[in-house]
Amino acid sequence: MSTLVIQLPARPRLQGGTEAVRASAPGGMGPELAYVLTPDGLAVAKHGRAAAAVLPKADSVVLVLADTDVSWHRITVPKAPAAQQRAAIAGVLEEQLLDEPGALHLALAPGGTGGQSAWVAAIDKAWFAAELRSLDKAGVQVERAVPVSWPEATPMGHFSTAFGADAGAPMQLTWSDANGVAAIGVQGALARQMLPIWGAQPARWSAHPAVAAPAERWLGRGVLVLSDEERLLQAARSLWNLRQFDLAPRHRGALALRDAWRQFRSSAWRPVRYGLLALAALQVLGLNLWAWHQQSQVEAKRSAIVQLLRTTHPQVRTVLDAPVQMQRETDTLRSAAGKNSDTDLETVLGAMAAAWPDGQPPLATLKFDNGRLSFAAGGWAEAQIAQFRAQLAGGGWNLAANNGVLSISRGKSS
Repeated sequence: MSTLVIQLPARPRLQGGTEAVRASAPGGMGPELAYVLTPDGLAVAKHGRAAAAVLPKADSVVLVLADTDVSWHRITVPKAPAAQQRAAIAGVLEEQLLDEPGALHLALAPGGTGGQSAWVAAIDKAWFAAELRSLDKAGVQVERAVPVSWPEATPMGHFSTAFGADAGAPMQLTWSDANGVAAIGVQGALARQMLPIWGAQPARWSAHPAVAAPAERWLGRGVLVLSDEERLLQAARSLWNLRQFDLAPRHRGALALRDAWRQFRSSAWRPVRYGLLALAALQVLGLNLWAWHQQSQVEAKRSAIVQLLRTTHPQVRTVLDAPVQMQRETDTLRSAAGKNSDTDLETVLGAMAAAWPDGQPPLATLKFDNGRLSFAAGGWAEAQIAQFRAQLAGGGWNLAANNGVLSISRGKSS
């Protein structure tokens, strides 16, 4: 599943009394955005800069914010209902924020729950909402927004020019550890004061290719060269999603299903996919083997019946329906021997006479058809019918009652 990772340029700030202006794409299509297209979150399929309207299409879109556009605050997450959690977090942060809580968009760290300590990201709400609307208007549906750096247990330092700045801009250092994130210029005194403290920690140091050499000179040690594209993919793989609360994407159910499907198709889930395919194949194979086994048993029983017919009645040469032919031949032999069958009138009359209720007169009329004897019983009481049925059942006969007519047969009652 392809993913488009977009680098959102740093929020324009006043420079010499005027607001910074982004470089626009030719043809008045709006500012150009740096992007990376990846098929699996690891490899770079395509990268470059383009206006939002002409960005490559992908299955999902992730927006990456600059270090300077996100501030970090550590709080004990208040226990509040989901609908009121944003207001509760804002109330806890009120004394820590430089701006009014209503002017900031807040996002809680992944897995942050009430009563536990967690990080909260704060972003200029008006600017962030305007950027999301602009992308949405251009047909770019942003599912997730992530920071390029975030507080984590492993200390990390990255040297680069300002996020999204042109070549030749002053080098800056982004430092992140369990205490937060700081983005500062290396020319200042603060960076020199903090260098011994940072250098004493087992940190991972990286640098943009354009500033790798000066970064190593300033740091006094080697650094890992990390391009903007690799850093964007690294950020996109994080669990963060800054689109929360009132800026959460719409159609959460569809996005949740898409996220689940994307995770299922990721390389980490490849063994699970192979296992499910193998299980499905085994199920199909097992069903086919069971069906073959059942069919073999049916054929064996059918062959046994045909063999029994031919052994018992060798005069039958062509077998079309073994059970029917067996019954017919048996009835023929019984008739030839002068014995009555269960479908003969004499047999049914004998069973009826043996169960006949006391006090009932002899029948004036009766009907016999294909082993079933029927007669009118208009004057019979319910108790007499029940007694008659019980007596017949003891001999393996069934009694059916329908509109004052009683029917006796060896078949199932109706």
